[in-house]
Amino acid sequence: MILYPAIDLKDGQAVRLVHGEMSSATVFNDDPAAQARAFQDAGCDWVHLVDLNGAFAGQPVNAAAVEAILAAVDVPCQLGGGIRDMATIEGWLSKGLARVILGTVAVENPDLVRQAARAFPGQVAVGIDARKGMVATKGWAEETDVTATDLAQQFEDAGVAAIIYTDIDRDGAMGGPNVAATDALARAVSIPVIASGGVSSLDDLLALKAQGTIAGAISGRALYDGAIDLGAALSALR
Repeated sequence: MILYPAIDLKDGQAVRLVHGEMSSATVFNDDPAAQARAFQDAGCDWVHLVDLNGAFAGQPVNAAAVEAILAAVDVPCQLGGGIRDMATIEGWLSKGLARVILGTVAVENPDLVRQAARAFPGQVAVGIDARKGMVATKGWAEETDVTATDLAQQFEDAGVAAIIYTDIDRDGAMGGPNVAATDALARAVSIPVIASGGVSSLDDLLALKAQGTIAGAISGRALYDGAIDLGAALSALR
């Protein structure tokens, strides 16, 4: 199971939110590129990036910070937040991003996801953010009547590289991931599922790995707070 350390970008800084509330941002590093280098130096295979401002604006906002990260590291990076048209997808991939994550647009324009996945095999992931099993969009500000499983199954034959499943109620709260819901989603589709939200200890990572169904896990706050020792976690997961 791959551990994806998270760098959430707000106003050019690496931050973490609680439950997705922008007003709850804690700044962990005002040099995101240095943070990404630190993750790479610790042995991480990937880095997970989120343009938080972009998720609300519907277009890239923290492009300069993302480009600085891409220039600073050799490991592949994936990015979500504000990526809602083919031009933005093409632009990011041309700049060296390994994978784009499509969230809001997966609900509002699923055909774009399929088109992008065909055009860029292995480089398009779907971000499914759910509150009590129901998908939320636009930086989690809008609720839908679509279940996470139904949305995931829409892309079963689309060639999507991964599904990143976030339980919003767990995110940034250090209360542990929703292992059961993530496992159920992973069993409902053949697409690799990456867990996000609430991963706050090595035990959480091992619980996700023990399911045998979950391809990866994203962690942010726990790595910054020191609740998870990155080196120990990487060794345990390998």
